[in-house]
Amino acid sequence: MNAKKSTFMFVAVAITILALVAFPSSAYANHSWNGYHWARTSNPFTIKLGDNVSGSWDSMLRTASSDWSKSNVMDTTVVAGGARPKNCRPTSGRVEVCNASYGNTGWLGVAQIWITGSVHITQGTVKNNDYYFGNSTYQYNNTAEMQHVICQEIGHTFGLDHQSTDGSSLNTCMDYYHNTSASDTKSTHPNQHDYDELGIIYSHLDSFTTIGSAPAALPQEIVNGDFSSPNSWGQLISSEKGASTYVRDFGNGNQVVTYVIWTEQ
Repeated sequence: MNAKKSTFMFVAVAITILALVAFPSSAYANHSWNGYHWARTSNPFTIKLGDNVSGSWDSMLRTASSDWSKSNVMDTTVVAGGARPKNCRPTSGRVEVCNASYGNTGWLGVAQIWITGSVHITQGTVKNNDYYFGNSTYQYNNTAEMQHVICQEIGHTFGLDHQSTDGSSLNTCMDYYHNTSASDTKSTHPNQHDYDELGIIYSHLDSFTTIGSAPAALPQEIVNGDFSSPNSWGQLISSEKGASTYVRDFGNGNQVVTYVIWTEQ
């Protein structure tokens, strides 16, 4: 091979490698929520979603469950709820999903996860605030935005963060686009990037499981604690456009993490 041809091939390979680094494929997803994940010993695994919702939220919960079950590593199943919607207390080893009029709080939805070992999710809750969704004076009172919020908050309980918070639609429920009418159905379902990220988050296995029951190492006062009010959420860790993350740290890797999606007001 002559020197000119060899040099050309070297440059071509170098450009290809640079392009792969600069423009990664969708397999290189990047919106894990701080490495949080459910511990489990095999894939695929199934997360139970407790049905504590009413009215049109029922069909939206089932749509979100079906959407997230398209992942290659996990499934979800809707089961009878184990909480009262107003307080939405958690159940070990699964996610309770609730709706109620939680008042003029400024938030549309709240996702909470209980953590052991600094990263392992042991239980989760999702709250959808009917104060805004059930009031025709607010732009959020439409079925598309309701689907967006319930899909996103459930996604957070699997360890996913937002893909974007700049207000633009990436056509995923994990962005911060607000649907202003029922006919605007953008950002109401996960996209391939979300499924890719779940594949990355759950690419390794653990030696124990937190699905079905919390490990004994998590103290009962944390498992059964009431963390519904903002003054119980702990330290503000991040605040983006329309979203905030709080961590209540109990030491020894035990935490309650709260993700809030705010109204634009």
